[in-house]
This record gives sequence, structure tokens and C-alpha cells, in this order.
Amino acid sequence: MVDHAVIPGDFALSLPYTTVVLAMSADGKIADVNRAPARFGSEIDRSHLEIQIAQSDAVLFGAGTLRAYGTTLKVAHSDLLAQRHHAGKPAQPVQIVCSRSANLDPTYRFFSQPVPRWLLTTQMGAELWRDREEFEKILTAGSKAIDWLSAFEQLFDLGCARLAVLGGGELVSSLFAANLIDELWLTICPLILGGAQAPTPVEGVGFSTTIAPRLDLIEAQTIAQEVFLHYRVNRYPSF
Repeated sequence: MVDHAVIPGDFALSLPYTTVVLAMSADGKIADVNRAPARFGSEIDRSHLEIQIAQSDAVLFGAGTLRAYGTTLKVAHSDLLAQRHHAGKPAQPVQIVCSRSANLDPTYRFFSQPVPRWLLTTQMGAELWRDREEFEKILTAGSKAIDWLSAFEQLFDLGCARLAVLGGGELVSSLFAANLIDELWLTICPLILGGAQAPTPVEGVGFSTTIAPRLDLIEAQTIAQEVFLHYRVNRYPSF
């Protein structure tokens, strides 16, 4: 099922089924203190990420993630491409960059990759990309800050029924705060990064224990030196 109610009761909204997919160090960091591109995951983890991307209609990531990597991971494995073809889907899911300011460098290699590119931003950020060709579609939700509920309603209406979120921590925090995440995949990698300023899977202001999002463990699997944890978000826990 790919639509769900954000607010309990009779008022149901059609929104993407949203899965966060992240790899982190054993001490819970998604990058080092310098915020260098996190390439500490194994080829197994990379394949796992590609599978999650291939199952999605769209991939959402923040401007910080784009700045760190300069590219995005597209579906390349022949079996996954065949699965998308048989399902009547385009070869590549839509790649959506979200940024309040939309201050992005158009020379990133991302802008020459053979993938559909959308921008999710504010009314102010959209002005920077008006009459340009880098993005096939520019979505606006909010004037100064992104209105995530409005954004997700737009994404669903545009055919993004399944959404994969690839970071970073500020984006994931915002989506948890808006109660818009359905599942979470975490790969625990065998290294320690440390650093008080190193980013974690969920940044932002944080949650107190009384309102912290609760998770239900679906599965846990160890492959070689990595642990793959799959959680369902308990969207309406009772305390």
C-alpha cells in the first residue's frame, strides 16, 4: 500500500510511501567530521542501495548530499533495469534535490548524468533556476521554508508513489518531524568515525524521549562485516 493518513481520523491524504536508506559507522555517523563523501560501505551495501533505488519512483536527497558527492547513484544492474521495464517504469527513477535556497552549482556532474532531475525548493529558491534547463521540473512548497506535507502531496500527484530518501541528516530530521517516513534501512559499517560535529542519520534539534519516533524491527541481517537493519516507523505510537 502506498498511501496513508498523516493525521489519524477521517482526513486521509495520499502521500508517497517513504523509505530512508542510510549507511553509518558503528558509532552512528554518516560522514566524518569533515563531511567528506561517505564511501565506507561495501559493494554489498552499494548493491543494497541500488535495489532500494530501483524499487522507487523517485529518490529524494538534500543539497548537502549533492555537494558532498556531486553525483547520484543511478540504476545500472541489468536485472534491476529489466524489473523496472517489466513493471512499466522508466529506466531511472526521478532524482529530486531539495534545498530551501536552491544554491546549487550547475557544474556538478549530476547535471550531466542521464537521469530525470527535479528540484524541490521554496518560492524564493525557484527564482534562481527560472528559465534554465538543468531541471525538468521545479516544485515549490512554501515561501521561505519547505512545507513538507504540501511537497509530498505534490509528489504523489505527480506519480511518485514510492520514495527513497538518501539523506542527509537534516532532511531526515525534517521528515521525521513531519511524520512522513514509513520505513528505515540502516547499514552499520565496521568503523568508528567519532567527532562531535560529524553528521548522524538524524540531525536537527532532536526529539525528547516522550515524542521520539518509535520503530518496529522488521529484520536484521549480517552479511560479512556489515549489519543491515530494516525498521518500520510506528507512526502513531501510544505511550
